[in-house]
Amino acid sequence: MNRREFGTKILRMTGGAAMLGVAEEELSAGSLPSRAASGRRAVAPNSADPRLKGSLRFSRARWTYVHLEGTPSEIGFQHGYWLAPEIADGFEAVKLTNLRGTGKDVAFFRRAAREVIWPKVDPEYKEEIEGIHAGLASRGVHMAFDDLIWLNAMEELADYYVPWHDKQHKIAEAQPITSPGHCSAFVATGSATKDHQIVIGHNAWTSYLHGERWNVIFDIAPKKGCRILMDGYPGVITSDDDFGINSSGMMITETTITQFHGFNPDGKPEFSRARRAMQYATSIDEYVSIMLDENNGGYANDWLLGDRKTGEIALFELGLKAHRVWRTRNGFFVSSNEPQDPKVMAEDTTFDIHDLSLSPNARRVRWHQLMREYHGQIDVEHGRQFLSDHYDTFVKKTQPGWRSLCGHGDLAPYAEKDFDAGPYDPVGSIQGKVTDSRMTAEMSFVARRGHPCGDNFVVQPFLQAHPEYAWQSPLLRDMVAGPWSTFKSGQQV
Repeated sequence: MNRREFGTKILRMTGGAAMLGVAEEELSAGSLPSRAASGRRAVAPNSADPRLKGSLRFSRARWTYVHLEGTPSEIGFQHGYWLAPEIADGFEAVKLTNLRGTGKDVAFFRRAAREVIWPKVDPEYKEEIEGIHAGLASRGVHMAFDDLIWLNAMEELADYYVPWHDKQHKIAEAQPITSPGHCSAFVATGSATKDHQIVIGHNAWTSYLHGERWNVIFDIAPKKGCRILMDGYPGVITSDDDFGINSSGMMITETTITQFHGFNPDGKPEFSRARRAMQYATSIDEYVSIMLDENNGGYANDWLLGDRKTGEIALFELGLKAHRVWRTRNGFFVSSNEPQDPKVMAEDTTFDIHDLSLSPNARRVRWHQLMREYHGQIDVEHGRQFLSDHYDTFVKKTQPGWRSLCGHGDLAPYAEKDFDAGPYDPVGSIQGKVTDSRMTAEMSFVARRGHPCGDNFVVQPFLQAHPEYAWQSPLLRDMVAGPWSTFKSGQQV
């Protein structure tokens, strides 16, 4: 299927509401996006459905902002209604990469979603996902329900459940699967920061295929628990690249532990626990407790946490067999996909902490250089600078690629064996977010879509130079960086 054919397919699926490459335009029910419409004006629903009360959508700085409120079912319905074309489109990208990366078919993923994931999802979030499905249907998007579960579990099914399943069933032709690293992040407090309060920042790493679609700011006001402001992927109930704040003053982000192995099919899905922790945790202890509850080992992360109320920060490394929590009110924690606790490293991973050519190790070195250089000065502006950094500590020069904090796999002439990624692979940092204690008190953060450094990725010349990635061409899109912009709960424009 070529790009034009795919676009036609999605237009049919969504009743004409989706337009490839026009994700930033205004969208109201029953109407096409219009380039004449204001790119900042909030759109109220063109529907009398009471489930949409209070919700809205607007576009700003290449992000799509949605406000969702109410019961789990209402929040889900609003999510599906406002983001219907993006959810349909985003799932196609997930399906393409999951199937190609695992060698499995659609029936395998649907069965795993239904039989392994769905029974262990918290009832509250079952209601929300059912609501998303109803919201999609209200916009004419008839998506299989199992596919919506699969979308929410996209990380843990493909990279954690599949290798576990293949090992359990002794699948001779199983594809080798490496749980990849995603993201660069830091959190600092006390004497490390300019005002002695918490500063936290994160840039998400993923394929540009997914990353160009990772474009939503969710402002969620649930009936129970805390209000949430987070970035996220259309159709997924948690941030999934995991940057968010809540109205209790919790500041949350993570980076994925690479070279991880293990999965517990009797545990609760990671996306369900992560959303519960974002919504209900009011302290570091509560966050840790929620994430440990029936941990399935899926999408294993180093969580960087801050509590605005106390000024305390933590690094919570969550493996399957082992975990550890470090805490301080005076210092910093950084993470770039490397396991940091020797027990986690030995029992849950095959990671080589000594190979400084590996992306996680090179970025760890760079994080510590920056934390030392800017000790006592770190603020939101410095956070933006860190997330945009291109220095490669292995070759000791500025060179954007796998080993820079702002990742550019498409510019790297070398493979990244730790992520099972080839030379010039279109993977890297796809957006950045930073906040501090003051902004968190106001429920706000700054964010930039696209590479945090501001560079753009353009498909046509890239594929001409690297035809080995032509398999992505039906869905791969230009990833254009927007400006750094402030987003806040309750925002209208």
